[in-house]
Amino acid sequence: MTTPTPDTAVRLALVTGASRGLGAAMAEQLAPEFHVMAVARTVGGLEELDDRIQARGGQATLAPLDVTDDGAMQHLCRSIHDRWGGVDLWLHTAAHAAPRTPTDQVEGKDWERSLATNVEAVRRLITYVAPLLRAREGARAVFLDDDRAGQAFFGCYGATKAAQMALVRSWAAETQRTGPKVEILRPEPVPTALRARFFPGEDRAALADVGAEGARLVSLLGEKAGA
Repeated sequence: MTTPTPDTAVRLALVTGASRGLGAAMAEQLAPEFHVMAVARTVGGLEELDDRIQARGGQATLAPLDVTDDGAMQHLCRSIHDRWGGVDLWLHTAAHAAPRTPTDQVEGKDWERSLATNVEAVRRLITYVAPLLRAREGARAVFLDDDRAGQAFFGCYGATKAAQMALVRSWAAETQRTGPKVEILRPEPVPTALRARFFPGEDRAALADVGAEGARLVSLLGEKAGA
């Protein structure tokens, strides 16, 4: 049986956490320059994203998967390798927002879910996606920072997000000469579901528009690519 040849001509963007918020906004902006591989648990959000990408003249492949499911992520990355041969851009925005709570009252289930999503899933994905990025010239991995470490009532989210950023910064330092390029962007505050869990009474009208911020962040990637 003949093995199909990967379609290496397609520019592929893997977006983990693509169904809503900045992940969805940035995924939409990446089309039609990239074929978007959109990964998230929320099927409805992925389908809505697909509609918006098609309206821009782009194409998407939807993967309704949980990034904490190790077997699913292995299968996904193997499928990407077989079909496209590599990834030009990996944008990771998936996160678990544990409730704000005093540190001495953090519940085990919130801590374990935060570790699984914000740290362990990222560690594994770096391992699986790195070879796909190395297969494409000029490929890059992009992460979004949200520095809550040390803030009151952010012990669970702040600690696990800081651990994630430590992993990413180490990877960035290790790949400066060899690639892939690893970048960290810092978004402006936007009215996402994640932020609403942290600040339920906040005046959301004062925050940046999600779509506009997604477009700004994607434009930054273009500016850096041309530098």
